[in-house]
Parts: sequence; C-alpha cells; structure tokens
Amino acid sequence: MTKFLASALLAAALAVAAPASAQTLRWASQGDAQTMDPHSQNELLTNSMNAQVYEKLVNRDKQLGIGPALATEWQQVSPTLWRFKLRPNVKFHDGTPFTADDVVFSIGRAAEKTSLISAYATAVGTPRAIDPLTVEFQLAAPNPIFLQHLETLFIMSKSWCEKNKVTKPLDFKNKEESHASLNANGTGPYMLVSRQPGVKTTYKRNPAWWGQFEGNVQEIVFTPIANDATRLAALVSGEIDFVLDPAPRDVPRLRNTAGVKIIDGPENRIVFIGMDQFRDRLLYGSVPGDKNPFKDERVRKALYHAVDIETLRTKLMNGLSVPTGGLTPSPLGAYNDAEIEKRLPYDLALARKLMAEAGFADGFEVTLDCPNNRYINDEEICIALAGMWAQLKVKVRVNGMPRATYFPKIEKQDTSMYMLGWGGAITDAETTFTPVLRNRGEKGVGYWNFGGVKNDKFDALAAASSTEGDAKKREELVKAALREYKAGVHVIPLHRQVIPWAARSNVTAVHRADNWLEVQWVTIGK
Repeated sequence: MTKFLASALLAAALAVAAPASAQTLRWASQGDAQTMDPHSQNELLTNSMNAQVYEKLVNRDKQLGIGPALATEWQQVSPTLWRFKLRPNVKFHDGTPFTADDVVFSIGRAAEKTSLISAYATAVGTPRAIDPLTVEFQLAAPNPIFLQHLETLFIMSKSWCEKNKVTKPLDFKNKEESHASLNANGTGPYMLVSRQPGVKTTYKRNPAWWGQFEGNVQEIVFTPIANDATRLAALVSGEIDFVLDPAPRDVPRLRNTAGVKIIDGPENRIVFIGMDQFRDRLLYGSVPGDKNPFKDERVRKALYHAVDIETLRTKLMNGLSVPTGGLTPSPLGAYNDAEIEKRLPYDLALARKLMAEAGFADGFEVTLDCPNNRYINDEEICIALAGMWAQLKVKVRVNGMPRATYFPKIEKQDTSMYMLGWGGAITDAETTFTPVLRNRGEKGVGYWNFGGVKNDKFDALAAASSTEGDAKKREELVKAALREYKAGVHVIPLHRQVIPWAARSNVTAVHRADNWLEVQWVTIGK
C-alpha cells in the first residue's frame, strides 16, 4: 500500500468518526486486531477487542480479581470436578438463548488444533451439560489455577457457528478466512457493526445486555494508526479520544499538552528474545562451519551479557520499562524471588571471552525477526540490540514487520531469532510454563516455544507444578523450574513494560495491569 493511499484511508476513517456524539469512543492503536474469531489467536489487542462482543463464564474486575459473568456461582465439588450455575435469560446478539450447550461447544472449539488458546481449554477438563443452566467440568488431574484458565475462554453460540460453518477456529497462520473473520455474535455489552481490517472497526451498545454499564459509551469506532506522529496528532486535535499506545518519547510532552492526559501503570508482560535451539543450522544466517551457534549455552550467555539494559531503559524506553532477569509476566509468578528476578550483568569483556571459548570470536550473521506494531518500541529495541551485539562481531539483520505478518511467520517456527512478549491478567507461572516454555508437545503444550527449546528437567518440574495441589510444594516446583530454565539461558529476558495510555481530558478509563481497555467502564464527559 502506498503512503498516499494509507494516508487517504486514515483520513477517510477519521472523517467518518469526526461528527460522532460525545458518547462515541473513537480510539486508536498502532496495530489492528488479527481476527474477529475469538478462539483463533491469543494476542492482547485481538482479545480485548473481541471481549467487547464475547464473554466468559467468569470475568476480571478492576483489580484483576475473578468474579461472575455468564456463570453466577460455582463450586469445586472435588479436586477434579467443578460445577457452574449459568446466568438465566441471557441472549446472544442474534436473539438466540445462551445455554449449557453453548458452553460445552465453545470449550471444545477452543481446544481445537487451530486455536492458540487450546492449552487453556484443555486445562479446564471436559465440560458436560447437566441441564440447560448447569455445567460440570471433569478434570483428569487437579488444576491449581482452574478459574484463571477458564477466564481466558470466550463463549460462542453453537447454533450460529453451525449455521455459518465456523465450528472450528480459523487457521490464521495459513491465511484461512471464514465467516468469523469479519463477523461476531456474542452476549457482551457491545455488538459488532462493521469490520474493515486495517481501516476501521465499529461497535454499538447492546441494549439487551444482562449487565450494568458503568460508562456512557454508546458506540465504539476503532481506527488503527501505524505512525506514532499521526496517532499523536489525531489525539491532540481531538479527532480521536483515546490512544492505547503512545510512543514513550512523546509521553513527557503529552503530560503537558492542553486537553490531553496520560493514564499509566505497569503491565503484566515480559519482553524477551528467543533463539532457534533445535536445528543443526540456522534458517536465516551465515555461520562459520555452518553450525547453529544458539545451541551453545556460551553464545546465548554472551549475547545476554552484551545487552546494555540500562541504556535501553533510559534512552529508548524513556524510563517506561522495568528491566528483569525473570521469566514470568509479573514477579508474583516467581513468588518475588530476588535471585530468579536478577539479571546477568552487562559485561562486554566476559561476553567476548564466552564467544571465543565457543569458537565464535569472529562472530556470525543472523536475522532477528521483530514486530513493528505490537510492543512498545519493538522494532527500535531490536535495532538497538543489533548495535550492541555488533560489539561481539555478530551481524544482526533486523526483519521488522506488522503483527499480522509477524505472528504467522514465527508460529511456523520460520525464524532463527525473534522477539516475543508474554503477559495478561494471570500472574501465575503456569500460563507461561505450559504454552511458552515447555517442550513442544500436543494440545497446545509448548506451542509458543518457537525456538524449539528442549529441557527435559525443566519440563518435568513445570508439568508437575501444573497439577500440584499443595501450595508449598507447588511453590518449590515452580521456583526449581524457573531456576533450571534460567540457568540454561534459553531466552534473553529484557524488561516488563510500563504502559502509558493517552486520552482526551474528558475521557475516564480504568487502567488495568493487563493493559485491557474495558469500554463499558469508559465515560466521556463534555
């Protein structure tokens, strides 16, 4: 797409939004949702946009506590059996009633191979309908964070999916399209009106929603605006009301800009660099001896020691990051263990020594795949790392691309080195262990382990922690697993993001630690 055409499309999208009333929320982000299919992908912006339409059995409150949603009450009948009472008189947006059959269908759909939340769906066991408003979940083994897993699973209409031939999640990485790509039918506070990928997505308030609106937003108009300066200008001029991701360099100026305010807070999200550790030679690189240098722990450790994390924090992130050596989105996942959270020091001399010991004193070449519209300063971070690793004679080609291209690429393990961020509402280590760090296996286990890391000792400890019901024993298993993975330097952790939101002064929004905009809590004043 030409620059002129992109600008024209943006202007057209904003022009449509401009005359809206005070109860229309016009908001923007650097990227766009990947799909309207709520089970296909597992990416924050995609999930949060779909959550305006689709709901779950349980939901998060403003402090990330779990409370009732489509289920009104529940009990753990035994260590492996949970029973839920469903909310009566709830209807999907097409008018069909919500029942236990929809729950059973949705959990099964979310567990399909084409779902990126299949590990979470599998973790809640097998659901069965006891009556139209009662569902039981039978587990094969205890799940210490059952409710937190359940909170990730959207409920769809069985009849709507059958009617529109979308009984399985679309295969996004292979560019599959379906009726669920552009259409939606949930029970939530807002109804999808139109979807134009890369241009505009609109919603209207659901007048039949069972819940109580706290805000006054009647209509939502979302416009992806890739360019930081254009996004900022649209906010300052009043063309849009809210920006999810202002550039960190612009935040100090925005704090002193009339008509605009910053709403900020830490996010439960860790950003790290992954490396191919399973192939004998790199897909994208040039290495003496045609080897895979990332199979050597000394090389991985050398790259870690060469990261000047303080320069990244102060110069690039403008202080909006918290450097860590941890592996979980929040330090709570490591039970606030200071040793696990401690970074390897910035030490170029040691890094060069390790490279020489590994036989790579003269370095090698490699491509670093990186999104350019997903994390704060994502491509800029990759470029800065390339400069730091050049001091080890490692020539890094940064391959920046939009998230819609990036994620399908790395999902196929079509990468030699990549950036990934992981986080959300769950602070427990389990939702990092099973999908991201464990050995690749079935039912979503290790799906996001795109570097193909295989550490059997870690895998056994992590698997045991997933079903350990004794809190003290589980803490010991989690810490032992994290220490083992960290010792192998299987990834290079960078930092946890601090997320600033930018809004017009008359917009009131709740900033949650999972960077989730809940529109039904938003109020637009005069």
